[in-house]
Amino acid sequence: MTSPRGELVHSRVVSNPATALTTALEQRLTGCVVFEPQDSLLLDANGYGVLTFEDGIPIQAHHTGTGRGGPEAVADLAVPGPYSVELYRQSPDERDTDFRTDERRIPPEMPAERLAGDPALAEKTRERAPERASAGPETTSTSAVEAFLEDEEKIAAIREQARQEAERRASEWGLDDQLS
Repeated sequence: MTSPRGELVHSRVVSNPATALTTALEQRLTGCVVFEPQDSLLLDANGYGVLTFEDGIPIQAHHTGTGRGGPEAVADLAVPGPYSVELYRQSPDERDTDFRTDERRIPPEMPAERLAGDPALAEKTRERAPERASAGPETTSTSAVEAFLEDEEKIAAIREQARQEAERRASEWGLDDQLS
């Protein structure tokens, strides 16, 4: 069945984005992968990330909640899972009208490195990527980290989530008095 984004080929909830990235690479997906974090505390309730792929290689990123593209959009997606993930196969006429804008371009290995924290998957993606896709400014991978670190609201939300998780675990382990 074809949706406005193309033919849905895979849909599931994953705790690690590496699952979807590996599937896209192995299936040589030309289309997009939609990542919707389940924790709306960290992102806009309506926001989700879209990675565009050519022959299984990620080439672009866009985040609908923040409106940012490229490395900044990858940083917007770098939140704790789980994620609802949908993979869509697309023909050229089903592509987003903003497809191939320079503002959305990312190095092929960036999602595997920044979202999944999987150096082996990043290397495998880099090896399979065409030479032109791998070439790019050296500062591109740094800018995703910089964009993340500049987002004070997201960092505060992550700290709050970590604090709540620590309190919950301390309570489970009977260590409530130790936190005071």
